[in-house]
Amino acid sequence: MHFSVHKKIRIGFFIAFTVIVAASIFSYLVAKNLLDNAGRLNHAIEVSKRLEVITRQLKEAEAAIRGYNLTTDSSFLNPSMQERINSIEKEYLLLRKITADNPRQQRHLDTLRELLAIKYQQLKVGGQISTEDKQQSSVKEGERSMDMIDRKVRDMIRIEENLVQEKYQLFHFFSVMWVPMIFISSLAAILIGIYSYVTLTREFKLQLHIESRMKSYQRDLQQNISLLNKTNQELEQFAYVASHDLQEPLRKISTFSDRLQMKYKEQLPPDATQLIDRMVSAVSRMRVLINDLLIFSRAGRITPEIVTEVDMNRLLQEVLSDLEVTLEEKNVLVKYDQLPLIEGSDTSFHQLFQNLLANAIKFASPERPLEINIHHQILTGQELGVVKENRWNDLFCRISLEDNGIGFEQAYAERIFLIFQRLHGISEYSGTGIGLAICKKIIDSHNGYIQAYGYPGKGATFVIILPLKQSHKSDTHIA
Repeated sequence: MHFSVHKKIRIGFFIAFTVIVAASIFSYLVAKNLLDNAGRLNHAIEVSKRLEVITRQLKEAEAAIRGYNLTTDSSFLNPSMQERINSIEKEYLLLRKITADNPRQQRHLDTLRELLAIKYQQLKVGGQISTEDKQQSSVKEGERSMDMIDRKVRDMIRIEENLVQEKYQLFHFFSVMWVPMIFISSLAAILIGIYSYVTLTREFKLQLHIESRMKSYQRDLQQNISLLNKTNQELEQFAYVASHDLQEPLRKISTFSDRLQMKYKEQLPPDATQLIDRMVSAVSRMRVLINDLLIFSRAGRITPEIVTEVDMNRLLQEVLSDLEVTLEEKNVLVKYDQLPLIEGSDTSFHQLFQNLLANAIKFASPERPLEINIHHQILTGQELGVVKENRWNDLFCRISLEDNGIGFEQAYAERIFLIFQRLHGISEYSGTGIGLAICKKIIDSHNGYIQAYGYPGKGATFVIILPLKQSHKSDTHIA
């Protein structure tokens, strides 16, 4: 499968973006786990610190009681047991607050509360014992109680250490994966960047080369267009001059043949008279051909000065008036819509419709009366689908001229607009094969489009597309 350069670059940037996003997400997870681990460690330290404070203060209270019982020095009871208990209670309440999110630790604190309550009672009683037996008994009870408190404290510290260890293991996993992940993503991004740079550089050089070639082609094209325009002008001038020059010998041949027939008609044998008639007929056809060539060389010559808004209804009525005799002889029925105003050459449009109607009349079917229907639509360039994109918003008139004549094969739809191209012999239908070529030349000069659709034995339809407004720019021709 072949991918274009732009598609490769888009895929490369998409992969790089995906890798960077993945690396960013992974980095976020690493950072989050690092912060969670640090928070959990601080939490464990805080819990351990509070527990140690509680155990230390309890042990200090026990030591104070023992010192008092041994020396009866009241200074050992300063601060008093109640003050010491209040201080321990403050630490306990703070510890309960910082472990509020851990139900397991809360349960241990409930047990610790019970143990502390027993210990508080022992501390209060210990400061009042006088006999040696009672002192020894109190010391043993205090040691047992303290051992239970120490075990509970160790259980709570172990829970915190286990939580820290779990967080550390998760952090260790992400930290181990983070370095290669960042390395791989960075390497992938660098490789994609290098590939994109190389590809874009190559594409840029290719673009410069193409632009250079395009400029060269444009210069050559401009030269060829100038040469072609010059050649066309010379050909048109040649056709015009040649046609005029040919008229004179034709007139002489016609004059001499007429004189020959008038002066020596009785003396000429029948074969000679027949030859002279053929010569006169050939001269007549030659004169028609020359006149048509003159019309073709002049057709389609429009300049901004001769472009005006043409009332197509008025123009069509004038054409029908010119063809009135022929239409009556052939019993032709012409129906047409109310046509709009179209910018163009009045003379060229007159010739266009006259040639199209004359063509329909010429190829009428002998089996039925000829009917010609002319319809139109106003469409945008985009709706037409045949104009360049820069004229999609312009308005066009689509005129269709339908007849029920003999029609033609659709395979010849393009050929009939070429000069001197005929689908029938001159003995069947008169003409020089220039009429439709003139129509196409007129349409082309007005930035329009013409197409023919043939239906053998049923008729033909000629479709004309003309812009309502002329722009006189070379880039507005029909695509």
